[in-house]
Amino acid sequence: MTRQAYYQHYWQKEETSFEQELVIKEVLRIRETHKKMGCRKLMVKLEAFMFDHQIKMGRDALFDLLAANQLLIRRRNRRVTTTYSSHWLRKYPNLIREFIAEGINQLWVSDITYWRFKDKFLYISFVTDVFSHKIVGYHLSESLEAESSIHALQMALDLLRQPVEGLIHHSDRGIQYCCKEYVKLLQDHSVAISMTENGDPLENAFAERINGIVKGEYLDCYKVNSIQEAKELLSQVVHLYNQERPHMSIGNKTPEEIHQTNQKTDRLWKNYYPKNRTLVNQ
Repeated sequence: MTRQAYYQHYWQKEETSFEQELVIKEVLRIRETHKKMGCRKLMVKLEAFMFDHQIKMGRDALFDLLAANQLLIRRRNRRVTTTYSSHWLRKYPNLIREFIAEGINQLWVSDITYWRFKDKFLYISFVTDVFSHKIVGYHLSESLEAESSIHALQMALDLLRQPVEGLIHHSDRGIQYCCKEYVKLLQDHSVAISMTENGDPLENAFAERINGIVKGEYLDCYKVNSIQEAKELLSQVVHLYNQERPHMSIGNKTPEEIHQTNQKTDRLWKNYYPKNRTLVNQ
């Protein structure tokens, strides 16, 4: 090996090590608020940083770098039942089979998820706009009573600048969504009511996905000591989700960007479910 080749190899190795250190520091900075953001989302958040520092690193190289520094995210599966559908209240048909939202406020999906708090669970009701992926309503409660879901729906309705036509509200057949107070609130605002027809999670897959993101990437990373702390943290997490987290299903934009512009984007991820089971275009 010539002297020139030796020093060139040494300088390149030193430069690569320095660039990797810069990337790791930026990843740790992002993870201060987005503690379980995965490699693909980090790649989007790092684009401007890498351009400013003239760093060339692909997704696979970033994945290897995260793996080498024990920064990959492991997901844990847990399940708590939040739906009780064996009741006598009226259940509505599924209106969104093959339905594709072409703009905001055409389809909202609602669901309830749990959050472990000390030796018990808290329950969170979400209302999400399918087109923009924005969480438009949410409420935290210590019980599964319908009042929490009603508060989340009312928040979403209050955000509407004007009455909209053709809006569909889709949920499971839980008693919270079938109770007369919840149904009346939807009917008073001329919102069409749609519900799942069996226990298949794919019938409300979009809402299930939102639950997983909010809990798995954010809430499960924190411990709170009071209900008030929990409510404040949930508000901060919803802000991070809506304002900062990119989504591959909306062209790596944030939900707030899409909700404000109402622009259609390309989906950047593949759907591995059979076509005959796809109910909502995510």
